[in-house]
Amino acid sequence: MLRPHGDQPLEWADAGSGPLGPIFAEIDKVIVGQRKLIERMLMALLTEGHVLLEGVPGLAKTLAVRTLAQTVEASFGRVQFTPDLLPSDLIGTNVFDQRTGEFRPHRGPIFAHIVLADEINRAPAKVQSALLEAMQERRVTLAGTTHPLPEPFIVLATQNPIEQEGTYPLPEAQVDRFMFKTIVSYPTMAEEKAIVRRMIGHKEPAAEPVMTLAEIEQAKRDVIGVRIEDRVLDYMVRLVHATRIAGSSRDSGSRWVEYGASPRASIWMAKGARARAFLCGRDYVIPEDVKDVAPDILRHRVITTFEAQAEGVDSAAVVASVLNSVPVP
Repeated sequence: MLRPHGDQPLEWADAGSGPLGPIFAEIDKVIVGQRKLIERMLMALLTEGHVLLEGVPGLAKTLAVRTLAQTVEASFGRVQFTPDLLPSDLIGTNVFDQRTGEFRPHRGPIFAHIVLADEINRAPAKVQSALLEAMQERRVTLAGTTHPLPEPFIVLATQNPIEQEGTYPLPEAQVDRFMFKTIVSYPTMAEEKAIVRRMIGHKEPAAEPVMTLAEIEQAKRDVIGVRIEDRVLDYMVRLVHATRIAGSSRDSGSRWVEYGASPRASIWMAKGARARAFLCGRDYVIPEDVKDVAPDILRHRVITTFEAQAEGVDSAAVVASVLNSVPVP
């Protein structure tokens, strides 16, 4: 197995190590724990991907996204999705200027480097489609005129797993537009104690800019230069292919899978593994990078059968089984 001497999982790495160590250190001043969430946001920023965050309220999802934008001097837009939201509330519209007697574009909150779509499953399909189209095309059209979105541009969407009444679940095909689906978990007891002490102080902590967008653009170019050996790339493809084999037969445990992951999963897995290697300070990908990002890349791309749902088997369990069954190089 490819394993460099002294390498360790990213979640236990020193906050000051790696090319983006200053960002980790600055975010640590505001956010207690949630290291996996921060890693995924930075990986998405480095690869121009988008992240779907799922977790109960109060886990600092919004604060983490806003803090990331502050550390890299990026513009930040937040949209609270509600059932009465219209696409124009998101992307903008043309307004009449009485001084000039002409219409001029009024850009919506989506025109930002980092956009938080809060509770995305509370808005109807037409609003979700407007957001997902902008995510894919990286431009929007207002009254027949195309407007490019800022560079970089990433969307971090949240959804609440508790309340399902009055929500509009994202279609499976559209969820595939997200690079990651990350589950935001509760803090540990020690972390929660630190959160309480920090938030009841005289002054709430705030992050300062530590990197510029120009430096982030250079980091994105460096990520593209991270090497992936053929046997590691074969491992990624085998993982994704294993989900399709599971979906093409009804024997053994494969009866749980209706559809496997698309080639888009392989592409994002390679990009995510590169980004993780870069954050660790390496210029090459190892299998541990693949195993770290694979669950968040595959869990929303593996569609389980009705039989699996009836017996409480979700896509996360299927992905775990695939990771255990495919040999690691």
